[in-house]
Amino acid sequence: MDKSMIGKKPDSSNTFYTDEHQMFRQSLRRFLDKEAVPFFEKWEEEHIIPRSFWTKLGGKGFICPWVNEEYGGMNTDFGFAAILNEELARVGAGLSGIGTHSNIIVPYIASFGTEEQKKKYLPGCVTGNMITAIAMTEPGAGSDLANIRTTALKNGDSYMINGQKTFITNGIHSDLVIVACKTDPHVTPAHRGISLFLVERDTPGFSRGRKLKKVGMHSQDTAELIFEEVKVPASNLLGEEGKGFYYLMTKLQQERLVAAINSLVAAEDMLQLTLSYVKERNAFGKPISKFQNTQFKLAEMATEIKIGRTFVDHLIGKHINGVDIVTEVSMAKWWITDMAKRVSAECIQLHGGYGYMEEYKIARRYRDIPITSIFAGTNEIMKTIIAKKLGL
Repeated sequence: MDKSMIGKKPDSSNTFYTDEHQMFRQSLRRFLDKEAVPFFEKWEEEHIIPRSFWTKLGGKGFICPWVNEEYGGMNTDFGFAAILNEELARVGAGLSGIGTHSNIIVPYIASFGTEEQKKKYLPGCVTGNMITAIAMTEPGAGSDLANIRTTALKNGDSYMINGQKTFITNGIHSDLVIVACKTDPHVTPAHRGISLFLVERDTPGFSRGRKLKKVGMHSQDTAELIFEEVKVPASNLLGEEGKGFYYLMTKLQQERLVAAINSLVAAEDMLQLTLSYVKERNAFGKPISKFQNTQFKLAEMATEIKIGRTFVDHLIGKHINGVDIVTEVSMAKWWITDMAKRVSAECIQLHGGYGYMEEYKIARRYRDIPITSIFAGTNEIMKTIIAKKLGL
């Protein structure tokens, strides 16, 4: 993408996409239609996306476009990040690891990294030559992040990391992992003892466990990570010691907005797939689209999806302008992911037996969507946040 495409900042209305945003979307969609769509089913079967696709995408300027120009990016606003996520989700949920890298993980380095860390890592993150992961979840700690057991204990001018992480997006491909560790296992409250560290692929003692087999999102590699006496220099500390939990919380607003965007695009796609199917499929001598039950179901789904799109676009505009949307984004994350699950069930029902066949895209959408109500904070946690903001 040519840097001359980057123009004015969008306003705070829902019409925030400028001509530059639309050019970015069109260019990205053409690229994905050529380089991803024809191969996606093969990647799903192989349970991984080739690294060559990452570098092709990065070479066109589609990864981390928001990074400052001095580190190889184009210094764009969040609208470009939102478009990247929407277009990847349009192809399939298995591509979400790229959006996670671009819009969730790399921002930690840009926001909290030292100048040396930014110069070392950001250019490769932009080109796709350096793939990142963030390791928070453990076998015994998910939503209760303060109770992680992986430790990073200070020893002179270095830290020694020991522990295990699981459900890590980009776990197999990752060249750089941001690892949440306890630097003070005894402090109260426990979250004050969490720090973040940058661990490179070939660091002695760092290894991959299993590439996990999931119900859905097959082409997104997900793995266990193991840290056994992993020695990292103090310069690999990301930000300040003991501030890791705070850093994670500051980035969750964007992560949850991304989750809502991805789920909404999936719902929109499922609706279109089903509209096409019911117009072509005949039963009792006429298209099933002519039955009132079919029409009512589709009308209900179309309405909910339209409400979701209006809400998400509103939040994207506010997020671009730096507005605190923690409460609203928690609402969007739980409601839209739950709505997408309802849509998937209704759409597969309207496909009948064919919806259960792998050759139909609706089957993949149906198995890809359930995890969305779990990751980026479970929907139960979202409701807890909303209740707290309501003064309950």
